[in-house]
Amino acid sequence: MGKKKKKKQEPLSKADELRRIEKLTKRGKSDFVEVRGSIIHGRGVYAVKSIPKEEYVIEYVGNRINKKESEKRALAQMEVAEKTGAAAVYIFNLTKKWDLDGSVEWNPARLINHSCEPNCEAIQEGKRIYIQALRDIETDEEITFDYGFDVECYKDHPCLCGSAKCVGYIVGKDYLEELAEKLAGEDEEE
Repeated sequence: MGKKKKKKQEPLSKADELRRIEKLTKRGKSDFVEVRGSIIHGRGVYAVKSIPKEEYVIEYVGNRINKKESEKRALAQMEVAEKTGAAAVYIFNLTKKWDLDGSVEWNPARLINHSCEPNCEAIQEGKRIYIQALRDIETDEEITFDYGFDVECYKDHPCLCGSAKCVGYIVGKDYLEELAEKLAGEDEEE
């Protein structure tokens, strides 16, 4: 038997696209949080009631895109960030083929700020990303997670979290040793 040809997916009608966005919007809502002004970076997400450790706080929603589109969008988002000082990239890696671009208005989780001492973490379940509490979170506490950025471009991402453990740059905990070496090398050059 021959291989079946995969049908090319037709673009969604406007009505179907609106239904898809409405469904995602509902998934991105949470009874635990709201968006407010933040001293870390303009706006942030805050607990409106106590959140127990390990609770799923909110789902990080957006458009599922292929890697080629992801690279294109990430570059465009970085250019906007460099010009305006706005937040940079809202893209999560899902699989070898797919990423999740959360830079959509209906994704309040995109406004969760980085902290070197976070109270949440991003958890992947299948093709979905959830923000989960690492510890009990009090009402009015800002929700934060470690963005886990690579050390490669650390100078492009100064950290303003203000925590006692702040390393000065938004770099994932897996890269802290490498960052310390880079910073020590810069001090020696001066």
